[in-house]
Amino acid sequence: MTDGGILFSDEGETLKRFHILDGLGLKLLQRAGITPVVITGRDSRPLRRRLEALGVQHVHYGTEEKLPAAQASLAALGFEWAQAAAMGDDWPDLPVLRRVALPVAPPHAHIEVRACARHVTQAAAGQGAAREFCDLLLVASGQYAQLLEAYR
Repeated sequence: MTDGGILFSDEGETLKRFHILDGLGLKLLQRAGITPVVITGRDSRPLRRRLEALGVQHVHYGTEEKLPAAQASLAALGFEWAQAAAMGDDWPDLPVLRRVALPVAPPHAHIEVRACARHVTQAAAGQGAAREFCDLLLVASGQYAQLLEAYR
């Protein structure tokens, strides 16, 4: 959901930039009954605020080893790996990406992650890549056209 950059204010506060397209994508997933799960190695007030504003309920913050968090989320939601998709950009994401049915990466992801991905987005991370991922899931679920119709 970000471009991977970390900005710090003079006071040492972490600043993050989020793309509005990505936010709507997460909301659309939820409207379609698709549960987004966010597993991030970082934890910051801006990230927490953004995910709370979007209504994302399944979040693991400050998680270096993402596989146990993903396994816990799948179990809690009653899903198997074959029913899951994931997006990631660096080595800590590989254990999850190697297990899901649809591994996705943004174009500037590490080469090992891109090699593992079944789809590499056209949009860059922090520039609508998460929205593109969400749209793929909505199309695959057969709900994209119906959701779009509400905006016409």
